[in-house]
Amino acid sequence: MKKLFLMVMAVWAGLAGTAAAQNLLSPAEATVYEGDKLADEGAWCWFADPRALHYENASGTINSSYVGYIDVHGAVKAVQYDFLKGRRSEVLIRSYFQPDDHNNPTFLVLPDERVMIFYSRHTDEPCFYYRISQVPGDITTLGEEKKILTKDNTTYPSPFILSDDPEHIYLCWRGIRWHPTIARLSLPDENDEVQIDWGPYQMVQSTGARPYAKYYSNGKDRIMFTYTTGHPDNENPNWLYLNSVNIRTLQLEDVQGQVLSTIADGPFKVNRTEQYAVDYPVAVVDHTPGVRDWVWQVATDKQGHPVIAMVKISGDKKKHDYYYTYWDGQAWKEIFLAHGGGHFHQTPDIERCYSGGMAIDPAHPEVVYCSVPVSGAFGCVYEIVKYTVDVRSGDVKAEPVTRHSRKNNVRPYILPDSESSLLRLAWMHGDYFDWIVSSARPGYPTSVYGDFRWEEEPVDLKNGWIAGECFGSGTAWMSGKTQKVDVPRECRKGDFTLFVAVEAGDEPLHGTVCRGGDWSWEADSASFKPCLTVGKQTVRSCNVLGTADSWLRYGRGTNGKWYPVEPYSRFTLAVVAEGGRLTTYVNGLVDQSMEGDCDLRGLLLDACNGRIGSYTVYHRALNPAEIARLDSQCR
Repeated sequence: MKKLFLMVMAVWAGLAGTAAAQNLLSPAEATVYEGDKLADEGAWCWFADPRALHYENASGTINSSYVGYIDVHGAVKAVQYDFLKGRRSEVLIRSYFQPDDHNNPTFLVLPDERVMIFYSRHTDEPCFYYRISQVPGDITTLGEEKKILTKDNTTYPSPFILSDDPEHIYLCWRGIRWHPTIARLSLPDENDEVQIDWGPYQMVQSTGARPYAKYYSNGKDRIMFTYTTGHPDNENPNWLYLNSVNIRTLQLEDVQGQVLSTIADGPFKVNRTEQYAVDYPVAVVDHTPGVRDWVWQVATDKQGHPVIAMVKISGDKKKHDYYYTYWDGQAWKEIFLAHGGGHFHQTPDIERCYSGGMAIDPAHPEVVYCSVPVSGAFGCVYEIVKYTVDVRSGDVKAEPVTRHSRKNNVRPYILPDSESSLLRLAWMHGDYFDWIVSSARPGYPTSVYGDFRWEEEPVDLKNGWIAGECFGSGTAWMSGKTQKVDVPRECRKGDFTLFVAVEAGDEPLHGTVCRGGDWSWEADSASFKPCLTVGKQTVRSCNVLGTADSWLRYGRGTNGKWYPVEPYSRFTLAVVAEGGRLTTYVNGLVDQSMEGDCDLRGLLLDACNGRIGSYTVYHRALNPAEIARLDSQCR
């Protein structure tokens, strides 16, 4: 052990020495690599997974990555990169949500290859929300928002489908009594409704108030989860445990397959006494005296044995140490990786157990990415470092991923099933003040970065242009009237794009803003939710024309309240018809999508009770990059 400790410290000293040398460079001399920006605004917690995902099918028709996050305005969003089209699309999953980074979405690919997205508020509402793509592999076609009602409040949804039971979804979360909870759901029916047919059941009962759990499935018959006694802020020591759910028997087992409980009969009781460690020696992963354990990820090695990324936090919460903990077939072993500093964020008096973060690469479980403080050209900044562990020798190899960053890089995450993809690693970059937006602090104004720079699609805003007008600003805007747009006869059918800049005025916008052949888009001042009509079908968006910025005026906490909508004073709308599908974008984000043949016959614009600043019409479908460019020009 002494030899192992010295080897690991030598590796860290080498990294620290490199950092110290880099610190001698001026910012102009330093080679900066902060990663590549995937999304301008967004953050996530680390207990709801998979928060990102890669999926490609055997037939070669789908090859896409999905990265989910929530921004400080309460917008639950995801970015999709379609590698076949070379297309990046940012999707508004749900606007005006509780602005709390615990509420990031999680993804599940269904047997029919459609993508199901789960999300919930932070432990103050008894339900989950979900939306399902209408087209396999394409979340720009999300259907209506639906709910899964529960008796207890929810947070951290982690969904699974296993090959031994392909007709069900297993959903794990923090629920009953704030403890690890599980339910079995039916697959979506023809109306995309799901039913709970087993559970929900609380799996364990701890002496701590809030155990924190991370889940991982072998994809076949077991869901493994590792969890703590409670929150490390409140528990000292805070132990770490591991159990698994056998979906064949619906029983809880330890790492050696010994049955601990039948889940439906009641929760398995857990404590942090020495007698418990004697009675259940392999169920306890770590019980270091005076240490506040927290967990970041669990996966399995090539033999199917669990490996865990965990942090040991000192009693005073000032020292965070990263460890690689693994089951060797006989016992739990650990290898020290790095000193993680203290809490990474800029607010000194809260959440002092928030480490920079860790992520195991499931495809290469000997690799762990950690966020560690490194001195560089811009001071001491949290950087992403790759650690490769050799469990046979105990050697640890360190390799910087980011360097000389201007702001912190934290909470790294490897996209599951991404081993053949160019986008593998994502993280948060920027300032962080709190997990919730409130009158006390502005929350988490971070961006999402990754290890892949995608190429923007060609932007040519002259190509296909057929009509447009800019009304200027102020009173010169088109106000309170209807305008017929003269579209040449030869351009009235086929794909098209209408882009409109709208100002709501003193009152929320109400009325039909635009309509053409067999379609219309209408704003509703009562619900703030626009309606899209295609043919005889009208669908109300689940997204409001506004934000949750009102949270900035209220106190901090999870009280279950929905504070008032902060309506947009102005916004942009794009209506895009392509290949028999109509898609709308609000402020450059995909909002609604419906099938139907639509055209530009009789195109009308109406300022309603607001004003229109400009409009542009194209006789082709603009790509998302072009819509984003128009949006940026009109903000």
